[in-house]
Amino acid sequence: MDTLTPADVQAALDGLNLGITIRFFENSTATSQQAADNIGCELGQIVKSLAFMIDGKPVVILASGDQRLDDKKLATLFAVGRKKVKAASAEQCVTYYGYAPGGVPPLAHRTPGLPIYIDESLRRYEQLYAAGGAHNAIFPIRLDQLAQVTGGTFADVVKSE
Repeated sequence: MDTLTPADVQAALDGLNLGITIRFFENSTATSQQAADNIGCELGQIVKSLAFMIDGKPVVILASGDQRLDDKKLATLFAVGRKKVKAASAEQCVTYYGYAPGGVPPLAHRTPGLPIYIDESLRRYEQLYAAGGAHNAIFPIRLDQLAQVTGGTFADVVKSE
């Protein structure tokens, strides 16, 4: 199965008429730290699009780059045991989300209507930066736009300090 590309993400962004353009970098932006270093922003402003299989169903979790996901909170949110919360494999990322790990965007997924949850920690920032469909593609987006375009539900899913 072919992976989707930044062109697919850009087409989705263009369809939303937000005036957002994906930026490409010579260096990898696959990790939050790499993305923040390339952009020159705080680590927390990076939106990690985390692909999970929860009780066998694909789910997208959008979390701040400086936070760690809490699988106990995810299990509670979905009313399942922790063993039912698994990170999607590379193959599942391509099959359900359309992109390789490190490039999964918050929108334009292969499977329409995936449940999307936005961690509360992102509320600290107005300006965010999200993956654009490849290991070196990023686009700027405001928090209100992110919530609007993903239809995501805000939830507390990261580890407490």
